[in-house]
Amino acid sequence: MNYLVTGGAGFIGSNLVDKLLSQGNDVIILDNFSNGKEENISDALLRYSNHCSLYRKDIREDLRSVFKERVDCVFHLAALARVQPSIEDPLAFDDVNTRGTLNLLEHCRKYKVEKFVFSSSSSVYGDPPEDVLECRRGLREDLDSPSPLSPYGLQKLIGEEYCRLYSRIHNIKTVCLRYFNVYGERQSIEGAYKLVMGTFAEQMLNKDPLTIVGNGEQSRDFSYVGDVVRANMLACSYLRNHDGSETFNIGNGNNRTVNQIAELFSCLTVNIEDRVEPKCTLADNSKAKRLLSWEPTTNVEDWIPKWVAQLHEEYGI
Repeated sequence: MNYLVTGGAGFIGSNLVDKLLSQGNDVIILDNFSNGKEENISDALLRYSNHCSLYRKDIREDLRSVFKERVDCVFHLAALARVQPSIEDPLAFDDVNTRGTLNLLEHCRKYKVEKFVFSSSSSVYGDPPEDVLECRRGLREDLDSPSPLSPYGLQKLIGEEYCRLYSRIHNIKTVCLRYFNVYGERQSIEGAYKLVMGTFAEQMLNKDPLTIVGNGEQSRDFSYVGDVVRANMLACSYLRNHDGSETFNIGNGNNRTVNQIAELFSCLTVNIEDRVEPKCTLADNSKAKRLLSWEPTTNVEDWIPKWVAQLHEEYGI
């Protein structure tokens, strides 16, 4: 099979590229390296030189040269992917996240690519209802209406709607995967787009206190990158036998507070000013389990201490 992975040099994308290549597939990597890193794909390009190609392009560009190669399925992971920066610079985020996604779907239409797996986000939900806040149930795709709290969340929702539209009017089979706080190997610990674990790791390495936003009781459902990679591959397999468009939550189905995550780093902490963000994310992943045969395999309590130990060894602290 021939796959196109947008954002293929990024955190999740490069892990997906590795897995696809290891199973004997051909992979086209598309990345403009605004967030992606050369070192994430250097080994793949070297080891699988006959089965892996790289295009240094932006998803908003003319991509005819990319799509002239045979593409069986597009995994669309490229994005500007943070809530707070999208509030500060909504136009730039919209240009990439909305127009870029539409541009890819248009190329799929023109070049008759039938399968499209879209990386969406739990940010589409916004603040959950009371029973989810009280952890009596998780967010459900068929029950909880999206109500984004940020331009990023809205842009991901628009991307989902474009997927559904192109399925309806152009017969492109699509799956939208709503990720819940992805962590794991190659996650960023520097730059503007790192998430809470990356922020804590950077502060730990700098011997600074960990900054906890507000009271730290906001909770997140964390998803391991290997489980997210597997969800993408299962989604593509699902599309071989199903038409239309489907949306799946990809989360562990349990959550942890920011304070609990900070405790796993065993560092001093300091609280900073609160900001606009969902107070809780919790996935009901029963649909993914039922239709994709997907199961999460890893939890943060097991993974973070090992990662922290590796960072201490790597950076000599």
